[in-house]
Amino acid sequence: MRPFLFLRAALCALMSTFSFAADPSPSVQASDAWIRWLPANIPSGAYLTLTNSGSTPEVLVGASSPDFAAVSFHQTRTMNGSTEMSAVDRLTVAAQGSLRFAPGGYHIMLMQPTRTLQPGDRVPITLRFADASSLLVSFEVRSAGATAPEAAHAMGGMPGMPH
Repeated sequence: MRPFLFLRAALCALMSTFSFAADPSPSVQASDAWIRWLPANIPSGAYLTLTNSGSTPEVLVGASSPDFAAVSFHQTRTMNGSTEMSAVDRLTVAAQGSLRFAPGGYHIMLMQPTRTLQPGDRVPITLRFADASSLLVSFEVRSAGATAPEAAHAMGGMPGMPH
């Protein structure tokens, strides 16, 4: 009987170690997720804000969606009067910080849609992090002239000019 009690105590101690070591809540949350709708097969941009409430940086390494054959991260930069876009492999969301994807800056490039999308539709995009965790985000498709949701709200809901 005594070996059983020892085994039981050891198992309980091991289980409590795992329950305290794992954080069941994700440290990165998404807000203001939207996609600028463009007609036909023209690549679209997806925008959102990621907020990291954790104590360590989180590294974003990929994304996918059942509604697009190709999903990647890009950054638009203007230098010496010339605007260029380049692919970005990894993005870091600082501990206790945020990372904003916005027109004219970082964005998620969505190419080769697998279905016809219209303003008002919802598109799921899974964001993958370097620690093998992921975050499923629902994006609202907005018309080509739309601004970020918080900007539209601040302007009384009026759409802005595309960037």
